[in-house]
Amino acid sequence: MRGAGGTARADSRAGNERSDANTMKAVVMAGGEGTRLRPMTANQPKPLLPVINRPIMEHVLRLLKRHGFDETVVTVQFLAALIRNYFGDGEELGMTLSYATEEMPLGTAGSVKNAQAALRDGRFLVISGDALTDIDLTDMVRFHKKNGALVTIGLKRVPNPLEFGIIIVDDEGRIQRFLEKPTWGQVFSDTVNTGIYVMEPEVLERVAEGESVDWSSDVFPKLLSEGAPLYGYVADCYWEDVGTHESYLKAQADMLSGRVDIEIDGFEVSPGVWVAEGADVDPEAVLKGPLYIGDYAKVEAGAELREYTVLGSNVVVKEGAFLHRAVVHDNVFVGPSTNLRGCVIGKNTDVMAGARVEEGAIIGDECVIEPEAYVSNGVKIYPFKTIEAGAVVNTSVIWESRGQRSLFGPRGVSGLINVEITPELAVRLTSAYATTLKKGATVITARDASRAARTLKRAVVSALTASAINAADLEACPLPVARFETAREDCVGGIVIRTTPGDPQGVDIMFLDENGADLSLAAQRKLERVFGRQEYRRAFPGEIAELSYPARTIETYTRDLLRRVDMSGVREAELKIVLDCAGGTTALVLPTLLGKVGVEVLTMNNRLDEANPTETLAERMRDLQRLGELVSSSRAAFGVRFDPVGERISLVNENGELISDDRALLVVLDLVAAERRGGRVALPVTTTRVAEQVSRFHGVRVEWTSTSQDVLTKTAAAPDIIFAADGRGGFVLPEFSSTVDGIAAFIRLVGLVARTRLTLSQIDERIPEAHLLRRSVPTPWAAKGSVMRHVVEAAGDRTIDTTDGVRVVEEDGRWALVLPDPSEAVTHLWAEGPDRDSAQALLEEWAAVVERAGS
Repeated sequence: MRGAGGTARADSRAGNERSDANTMKAVVMAGGEGTRLRPMTANQPKPLLPVINRPIMEHVLRLLKRHGFDETVVTVQFLAALIRNYFGDGEELGMTLSYATEEMPLGTAGSVKNAQAALRDGRFLVISGDALTDIDLTDMVRFHKKNGALVTIGLKRVPNPLEFGIIIVDDEGRIQRFLEKPTWGQVFSDTVNTGIYVMEPEVLERVAEGESVDWSSDVFPKLLSEGAPLYGYVADCYWEDVGTHESYLKAQADMLSGRVDIEIDGFEVSPGVWVAEGADVDPEAVLKGPLYIGDYAKVEAGAELREYTVLGSNVVVKEGAFLHRAVVHDNVFVGPSTNLRGCVIGKNTDVMAGARVEEGAIIGDECVIEPEAYVSNGVKIYPFKTIEAGAVVNTSVIWESRGQRSLFGPRGVSGLINVEITPELAVRLTSAYATTLKKGATVITARDASRAARTLKRAVVSALTASAINAADLEACPLPVARFETAREDCVGGIVIRTTPGDPQGVDIMFLDENGADLSLAAQRKLERVFGRQEYRRAFPGEIAELSYPARTIETYTRDLLRRVDMSGVREAELKIVLDCAGGTTALVLPTLLGKVGVEVLTMNNRLDEANPTETLAERMRDLQRLGELVSSSRAAFGVRFDPVGERISLVNENGELISDDRALLVVLDLVAAERRGGRVALPVTTTRVAEQVSRFHGVRVEWTSTSQDVLTKTAAAPDIIFAADGRGGFVLPEFSSTVDGIAAFIRLVGLVARTRLTLSQIDERIPEAHLLRRSVPTPWAAKGSVMRHVVEAAGDRTIDTTDGVRVVEEDGRWALVLPDPSEAVTHLWAEGPDRDSAQALLEEWAAVVERAGS
């Protein structure tokens, strides 16, 4: 080994032998994509991967220079411009470089043929630009000339020859037989082809121009069969084909251990500890070599670098960080108390405080690993990804934009179809869910009208039955029907798959408990723990469970709904109503339901639309406008638009005017409270306090809940709760179900309007106007706790309500609520006052508090 602080090994060949190489040119093969090395090679070619802070190909070029090969042709194809830009004309290396570009992959022989014009019809050497070696090229050329060979192949004995071409030579070195990438049954030697060749120019006559031709499988077998003088030079040298992540780490360790006679750019400040120019290493840092610290890197006090760690240029390692066998590329920030073991960190990546990256994990370029994130063994994070704070990542992040801190969001497990949510993920997720249940239990499965949901549900059913859980499949049906059937039957839970509201490219996998409600936070965490450990239960052959299709579920749902909801006075009122099914599964229920209600109905989009299973905001507003026009022109009492799964509704009054979700809550609340005259209603803390005025007027009390759907449904199950709503078009009718149900809300509204004899606009007009404003402020995950502490401190002596988040109540009744988002790096704020200006001022005040604390 040689270094700026070490001694060079004396050359073993005489000057006249080395001068022979000066008349030869070399060809460096640098066109490979390195697919097995992704994500390291996702945006850079394999020859540019650094080994001890220099590209592999630079080590190869320096080897050529040492042996007198001053003129070199580089064959390039994949990301060719990056290689040309890095090495240029070779002047910095004291060489002359030219480039032969392949428009299409031409194979190992075809690419050399493509460079023939630059070889000037002389003897030449071919070497791979992505293999690390210290082979004695001078001696190999001498061997070639001595034997009068047409081709001399560099050979090396390796313990596992399966991935290489095997070659047998006689006592004189002449090749007798070879086989490309054999099986163990075909292994007849441990001597393999290194891809290093000395060749006479006439060999290129055997290579067709412009075609894909390979030396080992096409050219050499034909030459051998013709009796051409092919020789094998068995080298006593180091050679590592850097083709896998394991071999990449091994090459780094071998160089640091002195097994490779290649120059290391730096000073050996203590045995095995190499430090490059400009590096700043604190004396209190712990260094246990062999290891390498690149130029202008900084290692702070309290950091610990253990054996075979390599730091690139400008890397910063903060206090308390621990690195062992970690290869860290240029311009990486390694935060305090991080732990990196046996991994590779791509350039320009930030690994924040407390993050942990385990054995075999590969982090691509320009990623962000946020605080306390955990990247498991063997996981690959592709370039430009963000792993959220606290996330536990057990599977590779390839197409996704980020690795999330938790599986569950506000709509279950959500993501892009066939990108973040794939059939493979659905199987693993369902297997984890099944593992939390007793064998032989039954789970309801259902979906919306989309093809994606149908595909994923099949994966879900397979995973359930393979885990000894019976699946009762409702196929396509409204979400409220699935919830109802889960609660009614002897089931332990349910899985419903639907298209993400407003995003046709997204899908949600929703898990239900035995009551048909969303899984509680505790149950979600239990599922996440099993999923994170990947310890899934499998059924024995005799335990494989059954798939069934429950009969008459729509009829049962309809019968129970009409039996439990007060429909008196409906037929006498002779109402006309306009309904929009939005092309969703509500269309499966309405024909059976409306025939028994006794109202005149006009319907829109009353069909299953597989191609458009959800709607964008623009499409929703367009259809609501059409609904309003139809309501006013037909002189209907009101109009209702269901969401595609029948869970939520939007209201249009008799004038064709849209009633906002906030006002719709107040209108329905007023109708229910006026009729019941007692009891409690459950509303989230984000609801306007006008709801309290309406309830109090009718002798009803408000039970404020958190914004969690799980908490709202649990509260709605209490005996004296007469109504619940979430302010987003979701209504709960406790007399029928404790879960959100748009179909039941519509039926209840029909009865209320029929009996009150008032129009929706009249009811809306008698309710005071609300001035409730909302804003979202970006907040890093790591700062959320600090933000909430600052909010409490800023509240001072004012009244604080911590039902969900922190609600600060002013003396004059104005209030502001600060609530961290559970799944996004933002904090939500609400503010309400007697008028818009006072609410806006209050919102600005608390937004400033959050922004200061989160900066």
